[in-house]
Amino acid sequence: MTGFATHLVDNQPPPFGAHDLWQGDAVLREAVAREGASHAAARIAAYGALAGGELLALSHDAHRDRPRLRTHDPSGERLDAVEFHPHYHRIMDAAIAHGVAGLSWAEPVPGAHVARAALSYLHYQAEPGSSCPLTMTHAAVPVLAREPALHEWVRKVAACRYDARDLPMAEKHGVTLGMGMTEKQGGSDVRANATIATPLAGGDGYLLRGHKWFFSAPMSDGFLVLAQAPGGLTCFLLPRRLPDGDRNGFRLMRLKDKLGDWSNASSEVEFDQAHAWRVGAEGRGIATILEMVMLTRLDCMLGSAGLMRMALSQALHHCRHRRAFGKALIDQPLMRNVLADLAVEAEAALAVSMRVARAVDAAPRDPREAAFARIATAIGKFHVCKRAPGFVNEAQECLGGAGYVEESLLPRLYRQAPLNSIWEGSGNIQCLDVLRALSREPEAGAALLAELESVSGRDGDFDAAFAGLREMLAAAPAEAGARRLVEAMAQLLQAAVLLRAGSPVAAVFCRSRLGGRGGAYGTLPPETPFDTLLARALGD
Repeated sequence: MTGFATHLVDNQPPPFGAHDLWQGDAVLREAVAREGASHAAARIAAYGALAGGELLALSHDAHRDRPRLRTHDPSGERLDAVEFHPHYHRIMDAAIAHGVAGLSWAEPVPGAHVARAALSYLHYQAEPGSSCPLTMTHAAVPVLAREPALHEWVRKVAACRYDARDLPMAEKHGVTLGMGMTEKQGGSDVRANATIATPLAGGDGYLLRGHKWFFSAPMSDGFLVLAQAPGGLTCFLLPRRLPDGDRNGFRLMRLKDKLGDWSNASSEVEFDQAHAWRVGAEGRGIATILEMVMLTRLDCMLGSAGLMRMALSQALHHCRHRRAFGKALIDQPLMRNVLADLAVEAEAALAVSMRVARAVDAAPRDPREAAFARIATAIGKFHVCKRAPGFVNEAQECLGGAGYVEESLLPRLYRQAPLNSIWEGSGNIQCLDVLRALSREPEAGAALLAELESVSGRDGDFDAAFAGLREMLAAAPAEAGARRLVEAMAQLLQAAVLLRAGSPVAAVFCRSRLGGRGGAYGTLPPETPFDTLLARALGD
C-alpha cells in the first residue's frame, strides 16, 4: 500500500539549531573591544558557543517544565522547597562557572564589568529565566561588602561555583542570592513596607516578622530584604539556612503564576521570627540597596538587548530560508526594510548597554563616569526595556503564523519581553529617578550632556535633536513630561555611542529616530544601505 501522502513538505526553514552567539555577532565583538574588555574575548567567545548551542537546547525543558513548590514532606514536616527541571541546574552551573554571576568580583581588573556584561547578554539569549538569580547574585556583592562579618558570602559568590544543595552557607562551595523588597501594600513605594525587624540582645542580628509579595529566586542561599527596624527602613541579609543547619523562619506561601519567565521561581513569603543580619545603618535601607539597583538595572538593559538579538536572529533565519512570491523573504524589498530596521534597533540597544557597563566599571576610579552611570542606567533601563516587547512582536510578524506557535522560540521571547520594563522599577520610576538626579545631583546631568556634546557636529539630525533636548532642560521639565524627556535623552545617548563608534548604522539611526522620519519598523527611506545593514546583522 502506498503511503498516505497528500502533500510534500517543502519551503520550510530548517531548525534554528546551534548558533555561535559570539562569532555571529559583530556588534558584540566590537562593543567588547571598544568598551575595554578585549582581555576577556576568549572567555566570552567560549561562552557564546556554549550558550547558543548546549544551553539553548537545554533551555526548552527548563522553561516548559516550570518550578514546583513543595511545602511539606510526606510526614507533614515543612520543606518550603522549590523543585526545578534538571536542565535548569545544568544551565545555572554552566553560567556561574563561566562568570555570569561572579566574574566582576573574582577578577576585579579594569574591564571586568564589561566582560561580565557581555556574558550576561549572551546568557539572556539562551535562557533568560535563570538570569534573575544570576543578576541578583552579582548585584548583591557591593551591598554585602559593606559588612566585614558578611565577607564570606562575598567570597563564595566570587568562587564562581554553583552548589544547589540546601545547606548552611558555611558548608557550600558557592552561593546564590535573591531579593525580597516588594510588599502587597507598597509596590514600588518601599517606604510603606510593614515588615518589622526586632534587634536581638547582644547584637546577634534581628528577627523579622511580615511578608513579601515578591520573593525572587526562593531557593537562593540568602536574600536581601527591607524591613522596618527601630531606626527606620533598613536592609538585611536573610539566610535560607541558619548556621546550625535549621531552616530559617520563613514560609513559602505560593509561587507566582507569571506571564513569562517560567524557568525561574518567584514566590510570596511570610516571615515568622526569621533571623537576619543588618546591612548598612538602620534607616538607610534605600540608600544601601541603591548600590545593587544600579547593577540590576544594567542587567535589565542587557537582558532586553539580548532578547532583541535572539528575536532578530530567529527572524533572519526564517527569512533566509522561506520563499514567497518567487524569492526568499529576505530578498523582498519591504521585508528587507523591516529586518534592517530591527537590526538598527538591536545594535543601538546593545551599544548603549555596553557603554553603561563601561561607566559602571570605571565608577570607583572616575567620578565623572560614576555620575554618568548614575543617570544613564535609569535612562537606558527605561528606553531599552520599553522597546523590547514591540521589537519581539515585529520579529514574530516576520515569521507569520509560525511565530505565534509554541514550536518556535518567539512566543517564549514575547512573554519574557515585558519583564525588564517592570522589574527594578517600572518606566515611571525610572523617569522620576532621572528627574531626581537632575535636580539633586547636577554632576549627573553634566556628565550626560558632556557625553552628548562629545559627538556634536558629526550628524545634522543629532545636532538638531540635541538642541531640542537643551531647550527641554532649560524649561525645567515637569513630572508629567518626564517620559518625553527621558526618551529624548535615551535616543540621543544611543546615537552618541553609535556615532563615536563609527558604526554603519549610526546615520540610519539618527535619521530614523532623531530626524522625525521614523514610525513603525520597516519605514526606513529607500536609499538606506540595506545590504550593509543586513550583512552586518547576519554576521556575513
